[in-house]
Amino acid sequence: MGTSGVMIRSTTILAVRRDGRAALGGDGQVTLGNTAVKHDANKIRRLCGGKVLCGFAGSAADAFALLDRFDSKLEAFKGNMRRAAIELAKDWRTDRMLRRLESLLAAVDHETSLIISGSGEVIEPTDGVVGIGSGGMYAASAARALLKHSALPPEEIVRESLLITAGICIYTNDHLTIETL
Repeated sequence: MGTSGVMIRSTTILAVRRDGRAALGGDGQVTLGNTAVKHDANKIRRLCGGKVLCGFAGSAADAFALLDRFDSKLEAFKGNMRRAAIELAKDWRTDRMLRRLESLLAAVDHETSLIISGSGEVIEPTDGVVGIGSGGMYAASAARALLKHSALPPEEIVRESLLITAGICIYTNDHLTIETL
């Protein structure tokens, strides 16, 4: 909920890993109440010298603060994404200022896919598929079906899953940003 009491919804972020490759993508829509106010937002960032892909759902300003902090943790723990995520989640949950940040992060490298939240969760899905944001579960469902029933590479699974989601979720559009490792 924004400071004006208007619900700010936006985004679908999806990460998929297959055969040692990883892709993370997001749509470009930002919605304020019942209105789409931006169509081409980029909610994907490369961290740790390009070795980690991270996407965010929620407040952009909060997410950028968290991404900077996460990048610092990745540097401190020499690219160990699990350890950096746990340390970020601990800080996020216990630090008075960070606790107010409203965002959710999805992070992926060649070996690990994580969801990181401000309530202290660091979740590593068994199948390497991460979906966050308003359309996250639609996209994750589509990705799981494509993983099971196709030989598509991860970036194509992300693209097709996000396009399927854009046809279902009113908070998701088809202006996509997709990065690969």
